[in-house]
Amino acid sequence: MAEKNVKRQIARESHFLAILSRMKYIERWSLMRSSRAENLSEHSLEVALIAHMLCVIGNVRYGRALDAERAALVALYHDASEIVTGDLPTPVKYHDGAIRDAYRAVERNAEERLLDALPSDLRCAFEDVLWPSAEAGEDELYLRRLVKAADKVSALIKCVEEARSGNTEFRSAEASTRAAVDEMAAELPEVADFMREFFPSYGATLDELL
Repeated sequence: MAEKNVKRQIARESHFLAILSRMKYIERWSLMRSSRAENLSEHSLEVALIAHMLCVIGNVRYGRALDAERAALVALYHDASEIVTGDLPTPVKYHDGAIRDAYRAVERNAEERLLDALPSDLRCAFEDVLWPSAEAGEDELYLRRLVKAADKVSALIKCVEEARSGNTEFRSAEASTRAAVDEMAAELPEVADFMREFFPSYGATLDELL
């Protein structure tokens, strides 16, 4: 018992969750004039909700065996590296292969820094969330495709909400994002179902929804 108490006393202080709490200070769409600012924390929550629903749809309607709760967890952490890197605008991030590869290296380094803030005995549990293992099965890889789709759908929701507020700044972003979502929907039936049944309600007033 005394030995356990000593170990607790010498345990290194972990900044991991305090760092993650700063997601609320990272603004998205930094190159755009927004009618309402969106931070990384609220975006991550929305992606988690959508990813969870996509997996539920897949399990109930398409006979998959996806871990919907894990999808929500992966989604909550999917942009955590931006606490370190900031939100690099999509047109810059994907301008060409060299920039994309360089950004992925920066992103990986940022994730490593986050993981280094954890107690060593907890690190492996969060590596499993941030990175798919080399032995990841088809269900895990499909789940992560749905998380990426949820991320894109969340971006489209933002574009539509900005347009409905009278802001034309997001017009081209909405067109390109909608094209990307349509492409995903053609390959992922869960996304097609979501866009048909859930997406049209976004932007409605509370009175209209209730």
